[in-house]
Amino acid sequence: MSGGFFSRGFRGRRRPVEQGTQLPPGQYLVEGFPVLSAGPTPRTPLEEEWDFSIIGEVDEPRRWTWKEFQALPSEEITRDIHCVTKWSKLGTRWEGVSVDTLLEGVETAAEFVMAFCDGGYTTNMPLEEVIGGKAWVAYAYEGEPLEPEHGGPVRLLVPHLYFWKSAKWVRGLRLLNHDEPGFWESLGYHNHGDPWREQRYWGD
Repeated sequence: MSGGFFSRGFRGRRRPVEQGTQLPPGQYLVEGFPVLSAGPTPRTPLEEEWDFSIIGEVDEPRRWTWKEFQALPSEEITRDIHCVTKWSKLGTRWEGVSVDTLLEGVETAAEFVMAFCDGGYTTNMPLEEVIGGKAWVAYAYEGEPLEPEHGGPVRLLVPHLYFWKSAKWVRGLRLLNHDEPGFWESLGYHNHGDPWREQRYWGD
């Protein structure tokens, strides 16, 4: 989740844009990795309590323990990321499980998805925005386990949308046959969040 209140640990300085670099309108490059959260950082014991679920409009719910999730096929992903608060980072490196892998074999007529997280955060998207190699559940960043302040143990990674859609501390996906606004969407953020169209807030 990015946007909203600055938590302790915010760090980041603007850096010059290299010639030929393409950024979405209104964005600037940042050094470091800013930490933005709308509440305390949850810390769930991995072996005892953590799991990840696919629920909602599905033929059968799916659930993985931490050990089972770690055993799923993973991918290395290098993508640019863009925060609604206008910072961007280019070529960030992640490792995680593709949403396509998680949905493999799932039968559904759903057209929307709601990501839900520790701490009560939610964010919504059309299902088509998280399939077809567009989204992952990431557990490593730049070769290291994802730190809690950046959403660890896992966060959603939907890099083609503003970064609040890449929900921190994600615990599952609820498939829906209708759209529902998530946390920031219900507070005035744009329902879709395309950086290249500057879809930051309602009316953009």
